[in-house]
Amino acid sequence: MPLLPTFRLPLRFLSLACAAFVAGCGSVSDTMPGLERSGTSFTPNDFDSSNTHMRHIAASQDRTCEAARRALLSQGYLVNTATRELVAGRKYYQPHPDIHYEVEMRVVCAPEGVQDERTSAFASALQDRYVIKKVNNSASLGVGGIGSVSLPFSATDDTLVKVGSETISDAQFYERFFQLFERYVRVMPAPQATAAQSVPLQEREAIEQQAQ
Repeated sequence: MPLLPTFRLPLRFLSLACAAFVAGCGSVSDTMPGLERSGTSFTPNDFDSSNTHMRHIAASQDRTCEAARRALLSQGYLVNTATRELVAGRKYYQPHPDIHYEVEMRVVCAPEGVQDERTSAFASALQDRYVIKKVNNSASLGVGGIGSVSLPFSATDDTLVKVGSETISDAQFYERFFQLFERYVRVMPAPQATAAQSVPLQEREAIEQQAQ
């Protein structure tokens, strides 16, 4: 049987090839798929609008909070706090058999001026999310003189577990609330941002300096 020819590579060539391979492995980028580092920081997008959660009401403080109470009751909220300064209520949702939501609506009534003819109403809604978890409970039987004996029978209980909590930031949600609010008191029109207010402060100062 003829022998296959063998090839011998110079040792210097093998050393160069290994060095190139190691250098290539060391230059792998951290941005390759599967190596991304997910960020854990979170910056809330607040203070973009001054009229999402607040309206000026042409009514006294008492009438404003009473209107808030009636508005929440008309939508099925369970009002648990109702004073001349604060109204708070809860409503429960179950869009899926295993998902449960609780929405808590709070309205703070702050008087404006000294004659109590106008009031600022601040509305904020908190949404809690729950899911149903299965919990297994093993049964035990107490026997006199022996103690408790665990039986191979088990029962499964459904437990609501809170998995998230977030303040509702949808502007349309609050717009609909204040539209309903207006059935009981007069809501003054929200101020519109002028052209000067929409320009950043630094740009306005530069424009003023150029004008001088």
